[in-house]
Amino acid sequence: MSQEKTENTEIKEETLGNGNSACQKKDSKKETSDKKESKKEKKEREKIEALEKTVGELTDKIAKDKDDYIRLMAEFDNFRRRTSQEKLELVNVAAEDTIKGLLPILDDCERAMSALRESEDTSAAKEGTELIYNKLTGYLKSKGLAAIEAKGTAFDTDIHEAVAQFPVEDEAMKGKVYDVIQTGYTLNGKVIRFAKVVVGI
Repeated sequence: MSQEKTENTEIKEETLGNGNSACQKKDSKKETSDKKESKKEKKEREKIEALEKTVGELTDKIAKDKDDYIRLMAEFDNFRRRTSQEKLELVNVAAEDTIKGLLPILDDCERAMSALRESEDTSAAKEGTELIYNKLTGYLKSKGLAAIEAKGTAFDTDIHEAVAQFPVEDEAMKGKVYDVIQTGYTLNGKVIRFAKVVVGI
């Protein structure tokens, strides 16, 4: 009887042992699958982090490239504007120099007309000289030339150059232009030759 019990106990222990080993196998399988899953998750997380890093770098690069492009466009716009301004100034300077060179001829025409008015030469000579003078002044006016009106106006250092002073009895003429020695001119509002004047004192 006791021998039977001993055998039963051994069978039970063996069965329990087999059951424990089965449980251990299940647990080890579970751990292995958990490890696999955690490795998979880790890989995915690393992949996501790498992608996020790449996206961040590309976003920064795009922002930098955009900023560089905007700066380049601004610089080009400034260059274009500056070049246009320089060309315009060059044309204006060239025109100014040409017109300055013609002013002595204009002065000579005025003197010739004054001399012809006082002489007894034929009217044809007077008319011819007036015609030349009018054509020349008309052309120069179309280019922006304008004579400075000086006689009788208050002396202004911005447009007049005093070459002499003359005592006047009329109080109203004191400090004003008494006579014009040489006509002054402006070109498009800029003084290119000051009017040489006599100032009343």
